[in-house]
Amino acid sequence: MVLTIHHLGISQSERILWLCEELGLPYTLVKHVRAPVLAPESLKSLPGNPLGRAPFIEDSATGVTLSESGAIAEYIIQRYGGGRLAVGPEAEAREYAEYLYWFHFANATLQPALQVSMFIGLAKLEDGAMVKGLAEKRLHVALKQLDDRLGESKWLAGAEFTAADIMTVYCVSTQRYYGLGSLAGYGNVLRYLGDCGGREGYRRAMERGDPEMEPLLGAEAPGKSLIEGGGTESDVWKKRK
Repeated sequence: MVLTIHHLGISQSERILWLCEELGLPYTLVKHVRAPVLAPESLKSLPGNPLGRAPFIEDSATGVTLSESGAIAEYIIQRYGGGRLAVGPEAEAREYAEYLYWFHFANATLQPALQVSMFIGLAKLEDGAMVKGLAEKRLHVALKQLDDRLGESKWLAGAEFTAADIMTVYCVSTQRYYGLGSLAGYGNVLRYLGDCGGREGYRRAMERGDPEMEPLLGAEAPGKSLIEGGGTESDVWKKRK
């Protein structure tokens, strides 16, 4: 094995497991459990990872260690994936631009809007509070843009599944355990989640990384967020037996 992937349960590090499964790349998986919400000491104690970030990879062939899911995805695609699941500059300009935009949309636009909405929700602000309204509007605009794109294209970058999809799905699935409620009204996003959830690579990744977790691929999320429920000590995120 060349790549070691440090995966934090119920987190965006699922992206890197999914990427490797789609590319058919071998990897060593090291799981870390939240304590009970934040990163555990096992992640913070890793050389090169003082902030305890996940995902975090170690490449034994090069000595490289790396965090940040977008950076890791690009590193793996270019170094070990032969450019597969990416659209390079040799493609038609519009196709290349769409890929770049949607690859970065997840971490630059959608995920921050979700996180702000999460913190506003935890603050229990009154209805009508200006900051609450601004956060809700910002999130809706991001989700509507995603929904509109998926109404005109099966996958985010175009006709083919790419790493842009791998980067985005976490935001509208697993991250919803931390606060986003219903996706009702975003029918194209729900269609898309069904398509992604049906991919063998996705299923293998989730089974390896989070076998106890119920993937959030439908419209509704639990009424109580993972944070409000006490993190991994709750059963909010677990499959129903």
